[in-house]
Amino acid sequence: MVGTDELACVYSALILQDDEIAVTPEKISTLLKAANVDVESYWPGLFARCLEGVDVKTLITNVGSGVGAAPAAGAAPAAAAAAPAAEESKKEEKKEESDVSDDDMGFGLFD
Repeated sequence: MVGTDELACVYSALILQDDEIAVTPEKISTLLKAANVDVESYWPGLFARCLEGVDVKTLITNVGSGVGAAPAAGAAPAAAAAAPAAEESKKEEKKEESDVSDDDMGFGLFD
């Protein structure tokens, strides 16, 4: 379970990144003090070091870019162009699969 200290630092880092301000321990601490949130003193430095050199916006937008995820907006035209070819190959695969069934082999699922 994520603690309130961690969540407060995450939200502070997201606020800083959204405002295009460098994520530093001092800036995170300033935001936390303004929000009246007390955290252990090592959290702001830890988060600032972890996000050093990381483009947080890209990180957030690519969270769901694993297998089976929707393509990014920039990849939509390329995916749309490839869609007809993919549909044709799927149709061919289905035709090939339908040629051989369990009944042709002499047994069925419910025999």
